[in-house]
Amino acid sequence: MSENVSKLKNIMKEISGYAMLMMGAVIAAFSIEEFLVPCTILDGGIVGISIMINNLSGIHLGILTLALNIPFLLVGMRKLGAKFIVKSAVAMVTFSSFLEIFAPIVDVTHEYLLAVCFGGVFLGVGVGFVIRAGGCLDGTETVAIFLNKKFNLPVGQTVLFINVVIYMVASFLFGFDRAMYSLLTYFITSKVIDFVETGVEQAKAAMIITDEGQMIADEIYKKMGRTVTILEGEGLISGKKVVLYCVLNRFEIYELKRLINEVDASAFITISDVSEIIGNHIKKKADVV
Repeated sequence: MSENVSKLKNIMKEISGYAMLMMGAVIAAFSIEEFLVPCTILDGGIVGISIMINNLSGIHLGILTLALNIPFLLVGMRKLGAKFIVKSAVAMVTFSSFLEIFAPIVDVTHEYLLAVCFGGVFLGVGVGFVIRAGGCLDGTETVAIFLNKKFNLPVGQTVLFINVVIYMVASFLFGFDRAMYSLLTYFITSKVIDFVETGVEQAKAAMIITDEGQMIADEIYKKMGRTVTILEGEGLISGKKVVLYCVLNRFEIYELKRLINEVDASAFITISDVSEIIGNHIKKKADVV
């Protein structure tokens, strides 16, 4: 019975993943067609190249993005794994299809600043959903991931380099103002993608150096529902110390500071961002007694 339940959960997880993937592709297509294209503002990568060709030739944007992405999918098929390629293919087909569906609809705005801000936000949300679901919308991302695996080149820097080249070409074709608007949109999109990937409750890591380690750890567990890793440390001057490591979200930082101050006002605390959490090591609030 438990095996069947587990299989059902896995199937539902896959279905919800593909639903998120397709929803993200639809949102991204809406952003491109209703905000960016009317103002000749470019996205990066294959979509940006497609927008340039579309403006110069009149070929449908949806057809261009799909046609230009196919070679990159074929190149990445053997190196990046079948699951990633299948999800990326689904996302790209959905994206290209909805570019064609949204094309005849009346544009949302022709104001450049509104197009940059709202277009960047919607595009970031859409691409963020696709990435969270395990796919990608742009062939240049598959190239960047491939180069990272083969030559250890940073994915983000590779994509940025490709996009800067595209924006330089766009500045000669459509003017420097369009290139600058496009670059601004790119930065907004990147920030929103990061936000969507990490979620509203972005994780933070707290490192606490104290003489009251066990007491603070017990209080954090009892009042905040968070487990704590207890390490042994030694200060150059202060001698033996207990070091606590705890992962929490941004909304819990104030409560953590207040709790520690009550137990050991002399404790030394550092707070840092956590880009990703793998594993289920955080106790749920529902388990708190």
